Amino acid sequence: MSKGYVFLFVIILIFGSLISDTWKIESSISISMNQNYYSENWSGDEKGSISWVSNFDLLAEKQMSQKLLNKNMIKLAFGQTHNQYIAEESGDKKWGKPDKTTDNIDLESIMLLTLGSFVDPYFSLRLESQFLDESYPEETKSFNPNILTESVGISKFFIKEDAKEFSSRLGASFKQYLNSHEDIENTNDGGIELVVDYKTPLAQEVITYHSKLNVYKALFYSESEDLEGTAWEDDWKAPRVNWENTLTASITKLINLIFSFNLIYNETDYDMAGKSINDIQYKQTLSLGLSYKLK
Repeated sequence: MSKGYVFLFVIILIFGSLISDTWKIESSISISMNQNYYSENWSGDEKGSISWVSNFDLLAEKQMSQKLLNKNMIKLAFGQTHNQYIAEESGDKKWGKPDKTTDNIDLESIMLLTLGSFVDPYFSLRLESQFLDESYPEETKSFNPNILTESVGISKFFIKEDAKEFSSRLGASFKQYLNSHEDIENTNDGGIELVVDYKTPLAQEVITYHSKLNVYKALFYSESEDLEGTAWEDDWKAPRVNWENTLTASITKLINLIFSFNLIYNETDYDMAGKSINDIQYKQTLSLGLSYKLK
């Protein structure tokens, strides 16, 4: 399936029914920026920099019928850092090419059969990508690579209130890894996936805490035979963990303080030398910026 068809399919699935007026919608857009500048005759060796990050989040939920709940989520983020450097020939301060610091596209749609039983069946479709793929210095690609995940299984809401929610999903997942670089083959695998999602207000709803844990264990991989006898033959078998935590504090209606911590364990991630990263990866950000709730 080509990249264009993947995006079109997911967008239609998520937005096709949003024209109805009975959706519960939560959405926000935010931007944070840090800037410093030094004059040419500044006595120190400090150099100027500009950093910015923009985020867009959307949650749209609707009880389509008595026994069918549709939940759609969008997370978009992009940020860059611009740094000054000292030109070797002139000794003047110049602005270098911006470095990407944040890049994420995450779209997910869940169809849940609300049967009123202890657990409810669900089907979900998820697309993960990024705006700019700079893994090849000589060629930058847009919306690459892409991971498309189809899941089916059982779901349970332990808490479901207007501002507080605690749920889990367990099911079979099938993943397609699509890459438009000619020297990278498209692959696929399938296995068992657990998703635990928790959101709650704190401090009289001034702070919101959101935590999402995703654990995936592949049971088969399309390239497993080709990897036999190599140093990477068992990497795909290891569980993959992605744990996202976000604390958002509303200082005013337009100013938010956001702390996020992301922990990843994935032996199918490789470093620049082609070696499997079999240690825990983590990313922490703290930002103060403008935020506006669209609805």
